[in-house]
Amino acid sequence: MATAMAIATAQAEVGMARGGPNRRVEYVEIQCKSLLNRVNVPYLSFRWSVNPYSGCVHGCVYCYARRYHEYRELDPFQGFQRQVFVKVNAVEVLRRELSRKRWRRELVAVGTAADAYQPAEGKYRLTRGILETLAEFRTPCSITTKNTMVVRDVDVLRQLAAGPGVRVYFTITTVDEELARRIEPDTPPPSRRLAALERLAAAGIPVSVLIMPIMPGLNDDPASLEAVIRAAAQHGARSVHGGVLRLQGAVRQVYGRFLLADSPWLLPLYRRLYPGAYAPVWYQNKVLQRVAELKARYGFDADTARCEETRGSSDVRPAASASAGAPAAMTACRLLQLTLF
Repeated sequence: MATAMAIATAQAEVGMARGGPNRRVEYVEIQCKSLLNRVNVPYLSFRWSVNPYSGCVHGCVYCYARRYHEYRELDPFQGFQRQVFVKVNAVEVLRRELSRKRWRRELVAVGTAADAYQPAEGKYRLTRGILETLAEFRTPCSITTKNTMVVRDVDVLRQLAAGPGVRVYFTITTVDEELARRIEPDTPPPSRRLAALERLAAAGIPVSVLIMPIMPGLNDDPASLEAVIRAAAQHGARSVHGGVLRLQGAVRQVYGRFLLADSPWLLPLYRRLYPGAYAPVWYQNKVLQRVAELKARYGFDADTARCEETRGSSDVRPAASASAGAPAAMTACRLLQLTLF
């Protein structure tokens, strides 16, 4: 059982990590040699990704991208959200890569390792430049974000939607703004994300909602899931996707500290459900079945996620089926899970 001292220590660490608007963030400008990253994961719906930023100030307690800092021997804890690497030549490099004769205009996922619309984008405008370049080279793309800044680029998104194709995915794990502040401390609240989604939908841009991750004891109850799916339908989302929390590498430690500080009574549940990185198949099946039923109730079709993304590019390949032996519940959510948390 967690001691009072351990809980107090964890609360202090989590408080320091959040820091609010006065938290100091270091922006490190770097030159990249390549921007297009080949994604060799057969169960994902995209084969290429681009990330103009590494590290993210949003400070989400479940963010899977902390592992990338860990791989590079950087601090995956406070360092991940206090030091952001900016690829200042990203647009120039992408233009060079898309100009190659062997480029087949395949789907490119924007912002898979860090939110491409985090506050740095207001100054550097790299994501806008990337979208303009993709539109110029008639390359379809998808964008995953929690940030409302995406509405700034509605003109470019319209151009992509009318041409090679685009879809914007908004991660909305909950519509409970108090819970959102705890798990996603430096992101726009869910109500503002939904308003941004509605603006893009009204402009004719395909938008979807990602309920990812679904976290045991926090947002996995039927009422919470239904509230998000209902809001998605009311604000013009074309599809909804769910995925269960995974705890890999340093993410396990960051999330564990959060639980100890915020909801220590949930620790026994997580010890049972997460002896490893993934929740057991029975739990994933239960949650994803619940999501599927709610989607059907609100008129969402299970097979509408990629229709606009791939239009206009005959070279985009459909996602491969999950490998033999993969848990059935994981098969349903893995197509998008890489980009989400």
